[in-house]
Amino acid sequence: SGISRLRLYIPGHIHIYICICVITGGHYDVDCRLEDPDGKVLYKEMKKQYDSFTFTASKNGTYKFCFSNEFSTFTHKTVYFDFQVGEDPPLFPSENRVSALTQMESACVSIHEALKSVIDYQTHFRLREAQGRSRAEDLNTRVAYWSVGEALILLVVSIGQVFLLKSFFSDKRTTTTRVGS
Repeated sequence: SGISRLRLYIPGHIHIYICICVITGGHYDVDCRLEDPDGKVLYKEMKKQYDSFTFTASKNGTYKFCFSNEFSTFTHKTVYFDFQVGEDPPLFPSENRVSALTQMESACVSIHEALKSVIDYQTHFRLREAQGRSRAEDLNTRVAYWSVGEALILLVVSIGQVFLLKSFFSDKRTTTTRVGS
C-alpha cells in the first residue's frame, strides 16, 4: 500500500527501457510516474496493469520512478519491474569495427539476439502464469469459504427440519381441569 520510490543515477544519452506488470492484488492496477533530474514528468500513467516505456536520458542525474497504490490502500500488490539501462556490450570486439563479421560471428550474434527474445517471452509467460496462479488461489479460497458456508446452512436447515417433523408427530395431550362449582 502507499507509494514506492526508486531513485537511480543515470548518465546522459543512455537508452532506457522500463516495463511494469502487476502480478497480484486488487484490480491488478497501479499508478506509475517517472521524473527526470529537473522534476519534469517523462511518464505518468494511472491504473495500469501492464505497460512498457522507452526513452533516452537527456542528461546526467538522478531519475525518480514512483509506484503508487493510494487509490486502493487496503490491497497489497506485487509488481514486476524491469529497468534496462543502456545497450548490451558487443559479443565480439570486431563488432565495433567497420569490417565484416565472419559467418561464425554473424551466426553467434543472430543466436544471441534470438535467445534474448526467448528470455523476454519466458519472462512474459512467467508473469502471466504468476497472475493466473494468484487468481486461481483467490478463487480457490472463495470456493472453500462458500462451501463451508453452504455446509453450515445445510446443517442448520437439516436440524430445523428434524425438530419440525418431530413436532408433527409428538403426542400432545391436553389436560383439562374442572374448576368446581
